[in-house]
Amino acid sequence: MDKKRELPADVIEIAKFAKALSHPVRVYILKKLAGMNTCCYSGNIVEELPIGRSTLSQHLKELKYAGLIQGEIEAPYIKYCLNRENWENLKKIFGDFINTEG
Repeated sequence: MDKKRELPADVIEIAKFAKALSHPVRVYILKKLAGMNTCCYSGNIVEELPIGRSTLSQHLKELKYAGLIQGEIEAPYIKYCLNRENWENLKKIFGDFINTEG
């Protein structure tokens, strides 16, 4: 009987991060948040992009799902900032992946 093997955890994590980075708007959001020492309101982000609030919300949801950002509710607004721990992890695992000898 053939037993299917699980994919390594680092491969799954790289794919999760890659999916989060697969849209230019999400890359823009991450670059903006990475360059800030504080959090940013979603309303400020939407003003800089050629998209609507509901579309921005979906992109933020994807980034949150990947663990790259975190939101803090300050009713009626939500502030977003990088999840610094996962951001550092992304940099490390992508660096390791890119520098892998083939």
